Amino acid sequence: YDLVFLFKSFHHVPIPLMERALAEIRRVLRPGGFAYFSEPVYWGAFNDILRLVHDEKAVREAAVGRGEWELRAQVFFQVPGHYPSWGAFADRFLHVTHTPLNLEEERYARVRRAFMAHMQPTGAHLLKPHRVDLLRKPLAT
Repeated sequence: YDLVFLFKSFHHVPIPLMERALAEIRRVLRPGGFAYFSEPVYWGAFNDILRLVHDEKAVREAAVGRGEWELRAQVFFQVPGHYPSWGAFADRFLHVTHTPLNLEEERYARVRRAFMAHMQPTGAHLLKPHRVDLLRKPLAT
């Protein structure tokens, strides 16, 4: 393949399997082919709230390793997130079906307080930082 895209997915690969996943991407790319990694970055107010639910700091940092790749471009950007109410935020990030969170009452209350600190009459407006790494498989492998 000439190009592989990964959109906010690589940080879901368990850290012990990341190198194996990268090796598979390298295997299917032709020499000189590109891998486009778009990943959330673990900083800012939005992540301070999510950290109270599920701390992904280590896996997100591991997801940006480059190994045997040539870094051709790197872009950081922020995606605006608008949540009109606590309920909208909780439905999106706490009441999910793909991951049982089982938050105890005290931790749920801490998440709610952290979120509500950002609430304004128009809702909570939080920036979600991301990065894109465009990696190139070396011509000689």
